[in-house]
Amino acid sequence: MLRRTLTFLVAGLMATLGAAAWSQVKEIPWGTSAVGSSGHKALVALAEVLNREMKNYRVTVQPTPGAIVTVKGYATGQFEGYYGADIAFYELANDINRFKGFKTSMKRQPVQSFWVFTVEVGTAVHSRDRAKFKGWANLAGKPVFTGPLPWDVRAHLERAFSALGVKHQYRQVDLSAAGSLLQGGGIEAFIIYTNGEATTAPWITEASLAADWAALNPSADELAKLKKAGFAVTEVKPDVFKKDVHTPSVTLLPFYYGFHVGLEVPENDVYRMLTVIEKNVAELVKADPGFAQIAKDMPGFQRHGVMSAVDFVPIHPGLAKYMREKGVWDKKWDARIAKK
Repeated sequence: MLRRTLTFLVAGLMATLGAAAWSQVKEIPWGTSAVGSSGHKALVALAEVLNREMKNYRVTVQPTPGAIVTVKGYATGQFEGYYGADIAFYELANDINRFKGFKTSMKRQPVQSFWVFTVEVGTAVHSRDRAKFKGWANLAGKPVFTGPLPWDVRAHLERAFSALGVKHQYRQVDLSAAGSLLQGGGIEAFIIYTNGEATTAPWITEASLAADWAALNPSADELAKLKKAGFAVTEVKPDVFKKDVHTPSVTLLPFYYGFHVGLEVPENDVYRMLTVIEKNVAELVKADPGFAQIAKDMPGFQRHGVMSAVDFVPIHPGLAKYMREKGVWDKKWDARIAKK
């Protein structure tokens, strides 16, 4: 009888200890963009590494209609991780465009904790129509798909069009139909973009099977206006798109994207997350070439990412610790470190 009682006690103790250990695993529902997007593809690869290397966390990839949904979702308590870009943080800080009036709904402040790659945006038209278009100004009045409404790539391209005074007709279309609509004339142009100047979104690759599109670069005058308005400009090699884009180089406008968590993840854990990513970056690049920029210089890339958004959202102390250790921290950012 005594032996049986002891057995039950030991079993109960083990069950309690097991439950306690299990409860220490923190779930991170991490929001990203839609299935078929660059953001979804990248987070799937990142989650696999983090789940293997950080046993006290469990990342689950949560696709949404667009990255902005994840930033709002974090701020309102829906997600613990989010896919945030400098342009989204700019709109949030200034209470404009997609974030206008949103601050009253916020339960917590988004912060920046890991910058992963730039996304470079531009436009494409059908190859048969190349002679009709000499620059982006020729898109005025034309039906154009600049991306799904919530997407940051759309916001960045639309901001560029606005700076140039290009008033096109926006067409909202399903990603899977973009190529066929371009082929059939339902739209005359759509957005193209790359991740880290090294890869493109799966939906753009699929669109290439339905239509022979050609990259449409801004004219020289348009480039000058964009640079004056504060836009960064980069030239990307056509082979990123794995098709003939009918131009020797593709002119795109980059902005910074990151996979961020908030202060619910402690400083030392975010620091560890960054070191885990750096240690396993070769594996990440193999899974998704979009990680190539951090493979080349992860500390330097974090510095550039922080510079792009330091005036808009605070910096996670774990990111600050990592950057100090790597010698890329600027003391003038001390006042921008997030506090609970």
